Amino acid sequence: MTLQQLQYVVALDNHRHYVKAAESCHVAQPTLTLQVKKLEEQVGLLLFDRSKQPLTPTPMGKKFILKARQILRDVEQLKTMVSDDRNEISGTFRLGIIPTLSQYLLPLFLKEFTALYPDTRLEIKEMQSEEMINTLTNGTLDLGLMATPSGDEQIREIPIFYEPFMVYAHKDHEIMQCGQVTPDDLKREGLWLLNEGHCFRNQVLEICELRSYHQNISFESGSIETLKRLIPHTNGYTLIPELSYLQVLDHEFVREFQEPKPAREISLVVHKSFTKELLLANLRKTIQHNIPEHFQKANRFITVKWR
Repeated sequence: MTLQQLQYVVALDNHRHYVKAAESCHVAQPTLTLQVKKLEEQVGLLLFDRSKQPLTPTPMGKKFILKARQILRDVEQLKTMVSDDRNEISGTFRLGIIPTLSQYLLPLFLKEFTALYPDTRLEIKEMQSEEMINTLTNGTLDLGLMATPSGDEQIREIPIFYEPFMVYAHKDHEIMQCGQVTPDDLKREGLWLLNEGHCFRNQVLEICELRSYHQNISFESGSIETLKRLIPHTNGYTLIPELSYLQVLDHEFVREFQEPKPAREISLVVHKSFTKELLLANLRKTIQHNIPEHFQKANRFITVKWR
């Protein structure tokens, strides 16, 4: 059994296709196929069910592949220690970010970060929180930006800031009569939410204490911006993150919460084996340099969990 064979098996699991897996490993397809078959013979185990399309790992194959990923990750960590690259900030890194954060946060810091660290390339992908945790765990993602705490023991969380929630409502909605809003002012009638799967949705329901009232929600959307555009022309209300408030054209639709305000904790998240400390420190510093100063005053907020 060789590390190269393990890399071929992991690539085949990632792509579920021999040709694509071989291309990702920069080898000919027959070479990858032969090495995977040899490995199966050596361990006496069928790793993939070839009768299915796309290719699917067998039950024991899944366990083997999970261990193979761990071994390859440990080997990479050893290489990192030897080269002392925890003190370097160069290379290509896969960065995940939740959709309710990406369009508001990325434009604030990316230009400065890329100017300061031109040898660092970020491959950015929007993904929901559960997917981000899974991809960090299986090694197909390097780091992420998401709401925490996640409660996952394999994930390391580095808090960056606390983003307050705000109420966004039709100008004639009764909640707009409040100078500042409290959670007690939030009712289930007329509440508009993001679709299931968004951690932001779970946090809104947590604030409103409506986890048992999903069936009473009158409208759901995949985008905060869609909700913001529709509410002024219809009725109802929703909650928005404060960074999206910067893009509100008419502030008469917005109300703040009384302090301590409900807020989401935004963190850099990595697998616990991740060692690029300088990258994490400088990315965190750059983000903090480009967000409102009051986002860093944790004592003003109550962190709302999503999981």
